[in-house]
Order: sequence, then C-alpha cells, then structure tokens
Amino acid sequence: MKRLTLVSLLATAAVGAHANTYLDNARVSSVEPQYESVNVPRQECSSRWVPEVRRQDDRNYGGAVIGGVAGALLGNQIGRGHGREAATAVGALVGAFTGDNVANRGRGWRDEPVEREVTSCRNVNDVQTRIVGYQVGYEYRGQHFVTRMRDNPGPFVQVRVTVDPVGR
Repeated sequence: MKRLTLVSLLATAAVGAHANTYLDNARVSSVEPQYESVNVPRQECSSRWVPEVRRQDDRNYGGAVIGGVAGALLGNQIGRGHGREAATAVGALVGAFTGDNVANRGRGWRDEPVEREVTSCRNVNDVQTRIVGYQVGYEYRGQHFVTRMRDNPGPFVQVRVTVDPVGR
C-alpha cells in the first residue's frame, strides 16, 4: 500500500513538472467604463444688505457741566459751616439740570437709518461621477472572457496562459 501511495505521489509530481506558463496577447473586443457617484460637500454663501435703525445720542453734555460748576459756585456763596457743603452740592445738582435743559432743548435720541451686510452660508452636496475601472471583454483562441481592469488596456490585453497535461 505504501508503494502505491509513493508511485501516485511521484506521478503527480512528474505531471506538475511538465506544466508550462507563458504570456500571450488577446484581442480586446469591448471596453466599458465603470462609474461611481461620490458626494462632494461644499459651502455656498451669499451676502445681502439689510436696513437697520441705529439710535444716535444727539445731546450736548457741555451745558450740564457748565451749569453744575456755576450752581456749585452760587451754592457755596449762600451757605455757612456745614450748610455751605450742602448748599454747594444742591447748587451743583440744580445747575447741572438747568444747564442740560438749556443746552439740549429740542435735542435727544434720534433714529438714523443705516444698512449692514449680512452673509449667510449653507452646505451643499455636489454629486460627482468618476471612473473607477473598466469592464474589458477579450477574445483568446476563439473563447470570450470578461474581466475588470483599473486602466483601459487598448486594442490588446496581455494574458497568462498555463498549459497542464491531462493525465489518463
């Protein structure tokens, strides 16, 4: 039994030793590009001008300062002792209010129309199609084959041919 196994193993090795591989050219019969769709995100922005109202202080504060100083001087002249300090403070307050009213008669806050630029952005997906390979049909010795290749092979494609003898 061992002898039969050994002979079979040697026969298989002898058949394998006679196998032959070589390269040949096959004629390309068809080439179809294979596509893939890919989402490519991008940002799309637009600007527009928006009307806006801005409050402006149109008041003059110089009258309050001058009135306060004048009132303090007058109040200081009127009082005696600790009353002089109080009279100075009251004179400064009354003078400041009076000076402010005189300087700002008819003035105050006013609304001024202005425009400002507002930019808004949003994300958009662009679908791009790109070639990921080629389905290639080729003919070799009367038989038709189809394979997928990364590049377009042109009119011929190189094939590897292996010849194995068939044992009896």
